Amino acid sequence: MSTSSDPRTPVVGTGNQVANNAYSQAFAPRSAINMQRIQALATRAASMVEQIRGRLLAPESRKIAPTYSTAQLAVLCGVDKAHVNYRVTKGDLPSGKLTPSGGKREFTLAEARVWAQAYRQDKMRPNGQRAICMAIANFKGGVSKTTSAMVLAQGLSLRGHRVLAIDIDPQGSLTTLHGVLPETEVTEEMTISSLCHGTSNDITPAIRSTYWDGIDLVAAAPFLFSAEFALPARQMSDSSVRFWDVLNQGLEPVRDLYDLIIIDTPPSLSYVTINGLWAADGVVVPVPPSGLDFASSAQFWSLLADLGANLDQQDPEGAQKTFDFLHILLSRVDHTDAASPAVRQWIQATYGEFVLPVEIPKTSVTSNKAAEFATVYDIQKYDGSAKTYKRAADAYDRFVDLVEESVVEAWRGRAAGA
Repeated sequence: MSTSSDPRTPVVGTGNQVANNAYSQAFAPRSAINMQRIQALATRAASMVEQIRGRLLAPESRKIAPTYSTAQLAVLCGVDKAHVNYRVTKGDLPSGKLTPSGGKREFTLAEARVWAQAYRQDKMRPNGQRAICMAIANFKGGVSKTTSAMVLAQGLSLRGHRVLAIDIDPQGSLTTLHGVLPETEVTEEMTISSLCHGTSNDITPAIRSTYWDGIDLVAAAPFLFSAEFALPARQMSDSSVRFWDVLNQGLEPVRDLYDLIIIDTPPSLSYVTINGLWAADGVVVPVPPSGLDFASSAQFWSLLADLGANLDQQDPEGAQKTFDFLHILLSRVDHTDAASPAVRQWIQATYGEFVLPVEIPKTSVTSNKAAEFATVYDIQKYDGSAKTYKRAADAYDRFVDLVEESVVEAWRGRAAGA
């Protein structure tokens, strides 16, 4: 039996068909699965991910930001196509370039962001205001938490904002969506590890630029699991350390450098998750309309409320944790699921005004792009149904617009209270 070179095809074979002797021994039939076999499996999985990325992102093996047509730029700026063409002649904004075939004008992401900043001044961060930080959280996995974080980062940056994306989930899914492999390309200094271990109180050295203009990244990798031991250990050895406030303090030096800070949290109530929530000014909780996900979300609020009350009591300054906004996002909505309408009613009845008036559909667009380390905003040309793509794109655009409204309102509230 020969193995396939297609990364979508599982590699199947017996021990004598694999060249590496250590691998062969590790996977030889036996009753017990020891750490040697698990390590061999880990090596195999990491190699497969590297192969897949190399094929999907060829020839550079790196993600590339999309370009934008005149029509797309016009929609982004809230004007018509003719106005964009007229403004190009004035020469005060980037003019893009004409394509060799057809002579259509294209704009890079960086150029589109300049136009967005010029036409969306009322949405930009006011002078004197600091970044709004939001955490994307849910204690259950598989709810589109990381995809929501990535879409928010891309959508808000495309609208002219400067975004810092922070991955604090040791699985590193948000890092992977940026085209960086956590297992092989992330070092400790690229993560929040130094903050958690107390070797630094400034997140700045961990920040890296990304393929997407307007988004910088603090990455994550599996070794970040050690933070779950480091944070309580610091608290035990030094009573002045507030284990829940480490990330918040580490963000202080960069709050004037960004408009938005987006934190993707682990799917559990961990020490690192607590830091993400307590650093945030707002929280977005994706909840698919399924019975299990709804029940899990109920546990999320109960645990968060108990924890918050306890930490408020421990604060030496008597400060109370508050959020500027809290949003429930209906995600992965499958309109063919007979049980979905009932659960959506439960969610609406429970969370009321906190539920965003938009639903993210479960479509082939999002599932296919997720398999390619991408989101709907990465799509340059969709080969499937135009109607399906538009439904997904419109939902994500609406989601980003609604969160941006909350951000702008938070800035106004701060200015009024100053």
